[in-house]
Amino acid sequence: MSLGLVGRKIGMTRVFTDDGTSIPVTVLDMSNNRVTQIKTSENDGYSAVQLAFGSRRVSRVAKPQAGHFAKAGVEAGRGLKEFRLNAKDVGELQAGSVVSVDVFQVGQIVDVTGTTQGKGFTGAIKRHHFSSNRASHGNSVSHNSAGSIGQAQDPGRVFPGKRMAGHYGNVQRTVQNLEIVRIDTERQLLLIKGAIPGSKGGDVIVRPGIKVGA
Repeated sequence: MSLGLVGRKIGMTRVFTDDGTSIPVTVLDMSNNRVTQIKTSENDGYSAVQLAFGSRRVSRVAKPQAGHFAKAGVEAGRGLKEFRLNAKDVGELQAGSVVSVDVFQVGQIVDVTGTTQGKGFTGAIKRHHFSSNRASHGNSVSHNSAGSIGQAQDPGRVFPGKRMAGHYGNVQRTVQNLEIVRIDTERQLLLIKGAIPGSKGGDVIVRPGIKVGA
């Protein structure tokens, strides 16, 4: 149970260390994470903090949501995200406050969750990383096909879960054990080493790594 932040993927670049080493990093905009609700064991049965991120026009917000944001005294957001915390950490926060990137440190190991890029309808070779058939010696326009999908007369059917062509990508994925290379407190940016799921402009969730020290 630890506090994280929700942000937006800006893109990739690189930074140089003092000895000239080039480090590929993904830049994340984690600005304007504001507390909309504090949940406690007494009132809700568990301890958590709810954050709003992004911005949305008032005309695009439903009345129940508008009332929820107004109660907390914050600007309407694009979405809400809840983080489970212990009672002590929850007590240090209050509705309407802004959570900064200062909750993280340079060199800290984090887990980043995003939605992968959608690839549309793809064949079994690309979707499941199969090896294709040979493309010569009598193989007529079937070198990139999945091949046989069934059995003999018994059982004579295709089993559920068979890896075949279909929708590929656009699923939630988490990359663990990524290192924070740099923090820009003024612009509320995180520079994280390596690649992160999703397209530019996509929402991402950054949490402290759960496998650190495991």
